[in-house]
Amino acid sequence: MGSFHAMHIETRVTGFIEENCYLVSNPDTQEVVVIDPGDDAADLAARLRGQNFKVVAYLLTHGHVDHISALADLCADFPAPIHIHPADAAWCFTEQNAILGLYPAPRKPDCPLVDATEGMVFELAGASWTVLETPGHTPGCICWKLDAANALFAGDTLFRDSAGRTDLPGGNPRALTQSLRKLAALPDDLRVFSGHGELTTIGREKRENFFMQF
Repeated sequence: MGSFHAMHIETRVTGFIEENCYLVSNPDTQEVVVIDPGDDAADLAARLRGQNFKVVAYLLTHGHVDHISALADLCADFPAPIHIHPADAAWCFTEQNAILGLYPAPRKPDCPLVDATEGMVFELAGASWTVLETPGHTPGCICWKLDAANALFAGDTLFRDSAGRTDLPGGNPRALTQSLRKLAALPDDLRVFSGHGELTTIGREKRENFFMQF
């Protein structure tokens, strides 16, 4: 398992909606895990090439188009398995996932899809990645917990001072509340890397975030 110091987390803000894509790399091996490649595929590809990274996996927190639009292009140049919850894999590459005027429906990538469900642990880039199911924003929302970096990649479930929308298709307010309760049980010092906005911690959100006041 990689140590805290071994894993490097780089944030790349992509697209119209300023979505956070994360490149999580092991400097000892140059292996990298790409989390939620939302847009700007050419820029992401240039960064991957420039750092001589070897992509070993794509991890998705959920299927919304602003988190996966760069996936097909990146997979063409850097093929690797795509880890996604099956509940979102069922619709994320269909017309249902287009945003009129902003994003067309994303193309299905030519890379294998791997089911990622509660409690599964994947060994990637020298570290262990644990899946936490956190539905509410979408039926298949998940968080990726990386103990080697004291990090939680929360997608659109939890933000600094906010939480995921539930008014989009598949949203469920009650499920989101249950998911936030689940996250509140995690260590206070756990760093939260969200799908949009700034870095935070579980403890900070328990103190300051209205949606975490139970």
